[in-house]
Amino acid sequence: MSIFRTRRGPKPIHKLLIANRGEVAVRVIRTARELGITSVAVYSDQDMRSQACDLADEAYALGGSAPADTYLSASAILQAAKKTGADAIHPGYGFLSEDPEFASAVHKAGLTWVGPKASAIRALGNKISARSIAASSKVPVIPGGPLPAKVSEGLGATLQFARRHGYPVLIKRADAGGGRGITRFDSDEDVRRHFQGLEDSALKECFLEKMVLGARHVETQCARDTHLNFRVVSTRDCSVQRRNQKIIEEAPAPHLPVGVEEALENYSRALFEAIDYTGVGTCEFLVSADSHIYFLEVNPRLQVEHTVSEEVSGLDLVAEQLRIASGQPLSEPTHSRGHSIEVRITSENPADDLMPATGRIRSITWPGGPGVRVDSFVRAGDSIGSDYDSLIAKLIVTGPNRSLALARLLRAIDEFTVEGLPTSAPMLTHILTHPDFCGPDSPRAKGTNSSASSQDEDAPAHWKRWPKTRSDFAVYTKWFEELRILDEVKEGLCQEPGTRSDRGEVPVEEMQSFTIEIDGRRAVLKVPSGFFAGPRGAATADSGEQPTRRQLLRGRGARKAQAHTTSGPSLRAPIQATVVRVLALPGQKVAAGDLVLVLESMKMEKPILAHEAGQIVDIHVKPGDTVKAGDLMVSINPIEEAQ
Repeated sequence: MSIFRTRRGPKPIHKLLIANRGEVAVRVIRTARELGITSVAVYSDQDMRSQACDLADEAYALGGSAPADTYLSASAILQAAKKTGADAIHPGYGFLSEDPEFASAVHKAGLTWVGPKASAIRALGNKISARSIAASSKVPVIPGGPLPAKVSEGLGATLQFARRHGYPVLIKRADAGGGRGITRFDSDEDVRRHFQGLEDSALKECFLEKMVLGARHVETQCARDTHLNFRVVSTRDCSVQRRNQKIIEEAPAPHLPVGVEEALENYSRALFEAIDYTGVGTCEFLVSADSHIYFLEVNPRLQVEHTVSEEVSGLDLVAEQLRIASGQPLSEPTHSRGHSIEVRITSENPADDLMPATGRIRSITWPGGPGVRVDSFVRAGDSIGSDYDSLIAKLIVTGPNRSLALARLLRAIDEFTVEGLPTSAPMLTHILTHPDFCGPDSPRAKGTNSSASSQDEDAPAHWKRWPKTRSDFAVYTKWFEELRILDEVKEGLCQEPGTRSDRGEVPVEEMQSFTIEIDGRRAVLKVPSGFFAGPRGAATADSGEQPTRRQLLRGRGARKAQAHTTSGPSLRAPIQATVVRVLALPGQKVAAGDLVLVLESMKMEKPILAHEAGQIVDIHVKPGDTVKAGDLMVSINPIEEAQ
């Protein structure tokens, strides 16, 4: 029998199917096991040996490899639930977690849906509808409104709106999420250029919004049960973002102006009650520099960053989801404790504009110690492909205050190592030690580093990275991009010995580590993978083989030959990706740096620019095509640039 009972009748959950993969599937399975609920994992072909499948009580194939045939296939998941005898489905986040039709199908199949009602998901999934709900609930919304569907009318409406409210303005898609479907305009010329050549269908379900400059992204982790109990578990700050994608999240939101937290809680309650929302969800807001609060959206699911709210509240939010779905009331409230910060470690290369990298993880070392939590799903030997996102792990560190949490997090990142793929770790270190992010909480400013001066050469390396000056907490949603933080990271990587190529660029090739000893002192030597390439591959630290000079030269020659295949004006795919836009035409002349096409891999877009001046001979791809690394996409004949 289930541990759950309700006054409205028992809703036992005996067997829970997790309709997801990766880190969130592992996360849900662990809570289910603690609660004595049988867990069922489903998997695509490439996930058969995943940690989620190993941990679950049962695992069933979805019969395919593409997301559309597996984790996005409602019929395949429901068939798996019927086959296994599951009586509940947890959608995790992403994939079908915000699909009201899937939620309805689960209910119609007689299964328990671990999430809010389909009607709530539908109302919140359309951003125009969500804005209307917020406004009717007296929750402040950003100035804006629906955009006319006809291009001629849309152009006029956008120009008129910009004259009234000032630039920048945004056009958003009502059905887009996760920071997608947003176009920014800074001038009338930008607007006219965007509308030129558009078809009316492109403006369907779009709306205008004034862009709020210098605002923080602050959200509330909320929960409401079928007994009408409502609670804000914690606030969170998620202002460090790139292309509207979150990089760092923390709870509670630090340094909020007086009265803002109380207002956020009142607005969140009003939103949940307006649509009779039951379940765990997140209300997202912008908080301007002058303390004005504006509604952004409600996410009707578990969030990636739910971990920091768990750490400061002591609650298991997945368990709360299961309680609510079973008709149980919320757990007894607890007092908030300390401060927690989460960073997303991804297989993205900071030296190559954070482009996703794919490949096999040769080795991985996780950090530990007080207050350190790692939520991951990968192990040594696992591969990161291009079909899904580039997340390797979420590293969550908690301390009694923000200052110690920062110090612990930087130490934990230093302990984390992975070989086989580049990661975002250098960028995270740079952000965590930036004066704007540390604000008044820098361990140096707090005196935490009383025993190690920055001038002390024997002080740990991570202490020397802390800013020497104090400042206000000064991050906002466009801070990372407007201050060109990634350029600072790339410049720092260039200054490290041996990181520049012959052309003065940051190389993107993978590095390999060797432990060596010099005059009795242990050291770690990093060289490009394949540097010690032999006839049958690389001589590694494990093999103990010493490469000959001929093998070294052969390895270098192979790398030069590989570089030669990507040189010249013609454009080849740098990674496996999907073509999303082609902006050039055969016969068109391009200059060095002109945008020719755009690729997308693991939710990240990569613009492909002309290497040098030339004339396009042929375009071998179209939007929607999948390309592999090295595939010829555009043939270009070189021409002399006009002087």
